Amino acid sequence: METSRSGSRSALALAGLLGAAGATHFAKPGPYDSIVPRRLPGKPRTWTYASGVAEVALAAAVAAPRTRGTAAKLAAVFFAAVFPANVKMAYDYRAKSPKARAIAYGRLPLQVPLILWALRVARSTR
Repeated sequence: METSRSGSRSALALAGLLGAAGATHFAKPGPYDSIVPRRLPGKPRTWTYASGVAEVALAAAVAAPRTRGTAAKLAAVFFAAVFPANVKMAYDYRAKSPKARAIAYGRLPLQVPLILWALRVARSTR
């Protein structure tokens, strides 16, 4: 059970973010394909879809109170695991417009609050 209404709202907001992000992997996969690290085996599109499935599954599990704690911990791991893609994006965007660079560079520190948010949701679940 959640310890507070605000903890539940935070968990549902995290689930919403994960679900929306996961859906974009299917609706507009191209940008995700371009940031898949080249060292990963297989085609970038496979990794794009796999990460989209992971995000949608995490969203559903975070939204469900029974699985929320474990799913939130897994979401924190997921956010850390996709960090190399954000590094690749920042590197690849060095010569792009200032706006594109700002978006790419802005994604790097964004992973930290996402990880901390997921861990807070995990801790708030009893």
